[in-house]
Amino acid sequence: MMMDIGFTDIRISKPFDTFGSAKGEKNARAFEVYGYSFLAKKPV
Repeated sequence: MMMDIGFTDIRISKPFDTFGSAKGEKNARAFEVYGYSFLAKKPV
């Protein structure tokens, strides 16, 4: 999707736990929900 709108050099981080000690942590674990960081360039 990011390439479709013109971004290049797209990098995606390894998955990380964003729900540790949160109220919905149990649900996040059940559905294997993780956070990801994105870094990309959009040419001028």
